[in-house]
Amino acid sequence: MKLSSLQENLKQGLLSVGHVASKNVNLPILNNVLIEARGGNIKMTATNLEMGIVSVVRGRVEEEGSFTVDSKIISDLISLLPNKKVDIKQKENNLLIESENYKTKIIGSGAEEFPLIPSVEKNVCYGVNIQEFKKALGKIIFAVSTSETRIELTGVLFYFNNNKLVMAATDSYRLAEKQSNVRAEGKGVQEAKKIIIPAKTLQEVTRILSGSREEAGDANNEEIKIYISENQIMFCVGSTELVSRLIEGQYPDYKQIIPTASKTRVIINKNELIRAVKMASLFSRSGINSVNLDFPKNKNKAVVSSELGQTGENVAELDAEVSGEDNGVVVNHRYLLDGLNNIEGENVKIEIIDSNTPCLLKEEKDADYLYVIMPIKQ
Repeated sequence: MKLSSLQENLKQGLLSVGHVASKNVNLPILNNVLIEARGGNIKMTATNLEMGIVSVVRGRVEEEGSFTVDSKIISDLISLLPNKKVDIKQKENNLLIESENYKTKIIGSGAEEFPLIPSVEKNVCYGVNIQEFKKALGKIIFAVSTSETRIELTGVLFYFNNNKLVMAATDSYRLAEKQSNVRAEGKGVQEAKKIIIPAKTLQEVTRILSGSREEAGDANNEEIKIYISENQIMFCVGSTELVSRLIEGQYPDYKQIIPTASKTRVIINKNELIRAVKMASLFSRSGINSVNLDFPKNKNKAVVSSELGQTGENVAELDAEVSGEDNGVVVNHRYLLDGLNNIEGENVKIEIIDSNTPCLLKEEKDADYLYVIMPIKQ
């Protein structure tokens, strides 16, 4: 194998794939990145068996071949080289790297033991604007469960239906749902499809989306393309492809907990509420993290309070538009702040039925996003 490319191209390719390579004592080959030079393309691949990433970079191939080397070593090395042409050549079990007055030899291994990345058929393509997709993911992924006891909750539900994509995440204490527009094309595109994607996969997708595309300045018009097979999913962004397994299982029917009616509706300044909740959190019980939200009837006030016997208490009265019954609810301040920080706009809408039912947060203008918090029952 013999190839040459610009340091910038190699650095970007290794940055795209290298994050997936993991220290694996039982299977050391997973620490490596596979470099393939074929058909005039330079392809880099890394996998942890749960997901695999392939990135194609521009360059010149003089001799075709494939070889694997430690991902971290070659990534760190390439990033330190000057932004000039880099020559790479395989010689027996070594990779020789030269650029200007720098010469490096990295010991590697053959490509025979490197795991194959599963292929995903491209029968149906779902295209989503990169900026919209990244923003939508950020609004829900924080609500995913970190406990392995219910494996389906460690992923995000994707529900494709015609030209709509609904994404939902819950850890059973709170729920986030976001709807986005998609462009769907291909055979069988009319079929509604529900899948569960591991949160780690989507975090990796977000990292890729935050990479070279935005630097190139074309992210506003570019799409991320999504392809699905029976138990795999593939995300394509420019010259980078990520393939991941899907989570098997049945996602809970979360629609049941979303209130369809309310007895009290509140519109309140988001930043003022965040400030009041943060103050109240200083006096909330550790481990419970409870704060009280009260909405007195006919006063157009929201009262945020907490009390801790050995420390003190805090009460804040905020101006708000309150309609409906005299009402209140106790919630986890961390969950509440997570939701508020993902609400866009100056104001937030809060809807409740009573102190024992879920509290619903919405954006004042965007009907495509909602956030639900389960109450702390007294």
